[in-house]
Amino acid sequence: MSWQCGAAQPILMDEEVVRRAVDEQTPKDQAGRITRAEGVLFKEVLTIRLDFKYILKIDNLWDFTSLTRLYLNNNFIKKITGVDHLVNLTWLNLSFNRIEKIEGLASLRKLELLNLSNNRISVIENIDQLDALTHFGIANNLLEQLDNVLCLRVMKKLFTLNLSGNPLSKEEDYSLFIAAFFPNLRCLDYRLISEETKKEASIKYFGAIEKIRQDQMQKQQADEAEQSQRAELQLHRDAFVELLNGSHLFKSMFKDDPEAETLQSVTGVADLLKTYPLILGSSSMLVY
Repeated sequence: MSWQCGAAQPILMDEEVVRRAVDEQTPKDQAGRITRAEGVLFKEVLTIRLDFKYILKIDNLWDFTSLTRLYLNNNFIKKITGVDHLVNLTWLNLSFNRIEKIEGLASLRKLELLNLSNNRISVIENIDQLDALTHFGIANNLLEQLDNVLCLRVMKKLFTLNLSGNPLSKEEDYSLFIAAFFPNLRCLDYRLISEETKKEASIKYFGAIEKIRQDQMQKQQADEAEQSQRAELQLHRDAFVELLNGSHLFKSMFKDDPEAETLQSVTGVADLLKTYPLILGSSSMLVY
């Protein structure tokens, strides 16, 4: 049974709560006494433990700009807020709370460990920016769709994943599915993924993996083509010759021209008018 089932009442994470947590972790030796006497600069604090405090909402962390580790596990937190400015965080523990949605983490690009286990999350989302993540724990939540886990494939450094206790972990071939689509993963649900499992998984899901590869390649090619087109358009804008490349200028010469219809009636001209714009469009010629 969770400790949260007790009679403890939730509290606000005010400045006093934060200051007391910092004071509790300050060494008790002479150096610590001097530090407390002079006052701790929040901007210099690297780690703060705010676990088991009955906190209802994350707040009052504005000054902790150098923070690298934040423990907020075992509280009453329902929503992830108030951490987006902590851009130096590498470790964030939000396990054993009441969180229903993953959000507010996009700016934490240095995050290496994220623990969201024992919450009420039903969808993995909004963490595709966390490409430095190596450890991700989201055990004992409400995840049902095994395919939803595939959004984590963008995290190339991820090698430890914990999904145990979710409905999806009861799916047939769950372990093989994860091993197949996450070839760099070393640990799943606190267990090492054996080479035998990886081999079996790659054979079983070869077709599905190959399709994803092809889809990703096509998307990448489409993105590159779009970026190239944008760059070319910007170049033309900068040179004040926008829309003069390709067939646009040629077509504009005939637009609303009363003589155009007469010209097209001449034998062979209609075919030329169809072919010439295609040649211009394929060659992308531009005359300055």
